[in-house]
Amino acid sequence: MQEEPDIVCFGAAHWDVIARIEGAAQGADTPGRVERRPGGVALNVARALAAAGCRATLVAPLGDDEAGERLRAALKEDEIATEGLLVRNGAPTGCYVAIERADGELLAAVADAAALDALTPAALPLDRHLAAQAWFLETNLPVPVIKALAERPERPALVADAVSQAKAPKLRPILDRLATLYCNRAEAEAICTTGFEAAAAAAGALVELGAARAVVTDGPHAAADAGRHGVTALRPADGGLRSVTGAGDALLAAHLTATLRGGDAETALAAGLAAARRHAACPW
Repeated sequence: MQEEPDIVCFGAAHWDVIARIEGAAQGADTPGRVERRPGGVALNVARALAAAGCRATLVAPLGDDEAGERLRAALKEDEIATEGLLVRNGAPTGCYVAIERADGELLAAVADAAALDALTPAALPLDRHLAAQAWFLETNLPVPVIKALAERPERPALVADAVSQAKAPKLRPILDRLATLYCNRAEAEAICTTGFEAAAAAAGALVELGAARAVVTDGPHAAADAGRHGVTALRPADGGLRSVTGAGDALLAAHLTATLRGGDAETALAAGLAAARRHAACPW
């Protein structure tokens, strides 16, 4: 019987505070709802991987505070391996605050990530995780940490999330080290320093620049998966969104899980789009 995929996720673990405006009103004392939940790109991916039956290990800094202890407990409840968590003495556990419109679109967000920003390559327990099938990294990590992960000899396959237009260019120097790059069209444009009319063109360009495989989304338009198999494109299903926060992480985890279980490009992309749609449509 084939063992389930084993993935180590390097990156952010913090608390998300998501505020949803009710109706169209904006301004001071706007009515709405506020939810607090575990968050961070690496944490979200690890949770989704664990929920899919994979072994997911999270390597992320936490503060030595009550928020960090509660986050560790939440991760254990989700069956995420926590031996890679790094406690930063004197640093607070991170927090991400987002304000969303009633239709789920993001209006503004603020990230307090002092513990992650202070992470150094020397703190990473890389030798413990060489037997995994894949390492996942996100560009919220400092550049020296990204470089150390990419350049580690005899490491597993490296998978990366570009995260944002501002941070995506961090991956440009290591594109040829990536087994799979996940991004949206705007992030692909930031890496390639050129515009694209569709995700398929963006994914193909990333492969030409060195990535072994690139999965590019484009909102309600067709997403694309490019690599040695060629280019596969699929359009997301129509439907109302309730929250975009974390939908990309859900897509990544589902696509990666399907790929590691032997699924072809179309199967993996369809699984990713379906997972993102389920996540974005979930009621509060």
